[in-house]
Amino acid sequence: MVKPMKIAVAGTGYVGLVAGVCFAEKGHDVTCVDVDEAKVKRMEAGESPIYEEGLEELMQKNNAAGRLHYTTDYAGAYRDKDAIFIGVGTPEQPDGSANLNYIATVSRQIAESVERDCLVVVKSTVPVGTNDKVEQFIHDFLVRDVKVEVASNPEFLAQGSAVRDTLHAARIIIGTESREAEALLKKIYEPFGLPIVSVNRRSAEMIKYASNDFLALKISYMNDIANLCELVGADIDAVAEGMSYDARIGANFLKAGIGYGGSCFPKDTKALKYLAGQYGYQLKTVEAAVDVNAVQKTRLYQKACKRMITFDGLKVAVLGLAFKPGTDDLREAPSLDNVELLLENGAQIMAYDPVAAQNFQRFYPAGASGKGSITYVETPEEALQDANICFIFTEWEQIRGLSPETFKERMRIPLVYDGRNVYDVQRMKEAGIEYYSIGR
Repeated sequence: MVKPMKIAVAGTGYVGLVAGVCFAEKGHDVTCVDVDEAKVKRMEAGESPIYEEGLEELMQKNNAAGRLHYTTDYAGAYRDKDAIFIGVGTPEQPDGSANLNYIATVSRQIAESVERDCLVVVKSTVPVGTNDKVEQFIHDFLVRDVKVEVASNPEFLAQGSAVRDTLHAARIIIGTESREAEALLKKIYEPFGLPIVSVNRRSAEMIKYASNDFLALKISYMNDIANLCELVGADIDAVAEGMSYDARIGANFLKAGIGYGGSCFPKDTKALKYLAGQYGYQLKTVEAAVDVNAVQKTRLYQKACKRMITFDGLKVAVLGLAFKPGTDDLREAPSLDNVELLLENGAQIMAYDPVAAQNFQRFYPAGASGKGSITYVETPEEALQDANICFIFTEWEQIRGLSPETFKERMRIPLVYDGRNVYDVQRMKEAGIEYYSIGR
């Protein structure tokens, strides 16, 4: 059995908190560091600050077992650890580059706090070459005579399934520049029993971007094909099914819709495009994916504009706000773009989402907004009541479970624009619903 390691994790967002909890679940002693005292107290009480299936239960289990701790005292947390994982945000800047200020802040804190040799592991998504800079930055500010190495260990979790993706990952990518760093990281991950791909640091950094951008390319390609399907009379669902049997293509990420969102694909495609530009190279495929996605987000709204004279004063049901089911994350969610357009044009929105409504109110508080207004409701049926038009932006099970008859019975005008192809076209037609989806 592997001896438990003493690990600190900087940042308690999707990356940091999930990593810390999963390390504790595998027997390591973990301290999660955050600057927010109120957030730390919530986590100490076993309450997760993010919505993620299975996370809160594992927090409570490992809190009780004494393997999981939380603090704002970074100096105490970093002082005597075997490894310190950095999981802070690297938000997108206006030019598409990654903001590394949080990485720099944590790196300096580590340099000023460590009292023994340790390995610093960057899990945050960072441009190729960043780990080299982090190592130099730490060495520049080291206070004590200790050895600190830096490794890359990018995450490949998907929001809504982050715990499962971490505990049962297809592979663990580690990027190191020494045998000692490689051995320590392998020892940390040994209890996971997962395949480990060991490469150098810059290759690990590139694997993360190349993987995410490839998936974004698949999504944008299928959305582009879906738009063409509408013009030529083909069905994108049938096309995707036919493609999925080809092992060279695979069945995942072939579903057409109103574009990708979240914290990864939008940011990472723009960051890789920016990185290529810094070297004088144009990534035409990635640029195309970015452009297709930007247009795709409001495709439903543009369709509706061809049908409607105005949205002013109309009661509009909006079903789903999160960028995908299983999360309350709104980063780059298509709902944000569409709700803004609807409110600017005087719509009276009734919005439903089972977990993301509270977060959405930070952008659009309940009540009047622009020419229109927005009200948050507890059920999809309540949102549909007497609605003139309905938009579906997230395929939650609560929305999938609605029968076509529910739309017909509750809506004043049974007019539905489905951005996630939730319902069968023929069934909706038979129920007397004017139904528009993507690529069908």
